[in-house]
Amino acid sequence: MAAKQHPVLVIMAAGMGSRYGGLKQMDPMDDKGHLLIDYSIYDAVKAGFDEIIFVIREKDRKNFDDRIVNRIKNKVQVSYAYQRIADIPAGYEVPEGRVKPWGTGHALMSAFFAVNGNPFAVINADDFYGREAFKKIHLFLSQTTDDADMYHYGMVGYRLANTVTDNGSVSRGICDVTGMDMLNSIQERTRIEKRPDGIASTEDDGKTWQHLDDGTIVSMNMWGFNFSFMHELVAGFPSFLEKGLKENPLKCEYYIPSAVQRLLDQNRADVKVMMTPDKWFGVTYREDRQAVAAALQQMRVDGLYPEDLLG
Repeated sequence: MAAKQHPVLVIMAAGMGSRYGGLKQMDPMDDKGHLLIDYSIYDAVKAGFDEIIFVIREKDRKNFDDRIVNRIKNKVQVSYAYQRIADIPAGYEVPEGRVKPWGTGHALMSAFFAVNGNPFAVINADDFYGREAFKKIHLFLSQTTDDADMYHYGMVGYRLANTVTDNGSVSRGICDVTGMDMLNSIQERTRIEKRPDGIASTEDDGKTWQHLDDGTIVSMNMWGFNFSFMHELVAGFPSFLEKGLKENPLKCEYYIPSAVQRLLDQNRADVKVMMTPDKWFGVTYREDRQAVAAALQQMRVDGLYPEDLLG
């Protein structure tokens, strides 16, 4: 008899931290040595997740064992999946000089076998999402299955003003959402930043800017998928490579939102958007660390988190 399916959590932690200047996932955020990811793990376990899969670079395994996994393995089931730049379909080659990973879609594909057919949530390792987000996504995954002719997925949405940094640009998925809280469309914007006249984005290196309202709904890569999405990611990867290797061979990325949008356009999936009022915290830049650490300290003072998260 097959094991009962249960929601698992995939944490994407294979980024290179180029804007941060190092492996930001391992930078302590308080005097107890807690990492930002520890707060996500604490909230996820509280919400009901009992299995976590880390997507990492293989060379970072010992670092993750020492700093994270050895401290939590008695509380939650943990496994690894490795994102390797050479893991691309037969007939394609990694361009000479390419060191950048293939993006969030490829990172998630790396966990195909580790997820083992289960529904799953996916998050970034270097973002603080807030407890409510984990509760909502776990409940959604526990109650939602695909139909024969339609996939049913979920996403936690944030207000744009709660997700920007004072220290540079960020990437966000800009969402158009119906009055019934369903996702109409999502577009990845790779450079969004605070400007003197408000928040704006540019896709041409700053030549032109598009103003974005503070209340714009954005994706922070907290998604809830049934396993069907893994098969769709794999199926769409060759088309991405055909286009990306011609247009931007060293930096093209396969994004989760792009794969979601393809399914929306084909009317093969719908996505429930679950809003959270929580403020995002993240360490995109090294200058972000002080403000994030101060915010987390205040949350502990307010009793939202214990002094020893993993004790």
